[in-house]
Amino acid sequence: MRLRNKPWAQKLVVEHPEAILNEPNPEEKINWEERFDDFSKPLAIEIGSGKGQFITTLAKKHLEKNFIGVELQTTAAGMILRTKLEEKIDNLQLMCADAANIAMYLPENSVDIIYLNFSDPWPKTRHEKRRLTYKSFLDKYKRILKPDGHLEFKTDNQGLFEYSLVSLNNYGMKFDYVSLDLHNANDEVFERNVETEYEHKFAAKGNPIYCLHAHFVQ
Repeated sequence: MRLRNKPWAQKLVVEHPEAILNEPNPEEKINWEERFDDFSKPLAIEIGSGKGQFITTLAKKHLEKNFIGVELQTTAAGMILRTKLEEKIDNLQLMCADAANIAMYLPENSVDIIYLNFSDPWPKTRHEKRRLTYKSFLDKYKRILKPDGHLEFKTDNQGLFEYSLVSLNNYGMKFDYVSLDLHNANDEVFERNVETEYEHKFAAKGNPIYCLHAHFVQ
């Protein structure tokens, strides 16, 4: 969902290059060691962070890890940045960037977890290549994930979930967890679940939340 443009968000993004990379050049190496106090900590990234409820909550709960939120919309990125600055979330860095370049922004074998939460389903067949679980994106995730890293995916869109199950399976990935109704699973994954803004809204309407965890076979 595209947000209404907020001039203050653009201004905030421009004023804080130390906290957010705004449309970085994929050809230029990013010095992540300088952007985090300790880049050796486990690293988690969320692709498509929206307004940031998920990534900011997780970062505050897990100070022993580093987090990167990737969001294409400047207004949404500015909202996350405002929360990061106001709440002094030092283990979170942000990128206002296209996820199609994710493998050029991060070192190979550097990421422990990739989160895909309520991604745009791109339902039309001609837009298949834009889906974040399409095989070209999986290629990129495999490059940046550590050998023991994994992918966690949530959506309320049944069509996208079914597509993703097939796409990941055809790629040769192994599933560690699959739920067709996460909020009624009453299991360990639900116990530690952190909601996104969309998830809270959809679940309140009684919509099932689909979830899967998977890893690449090395």
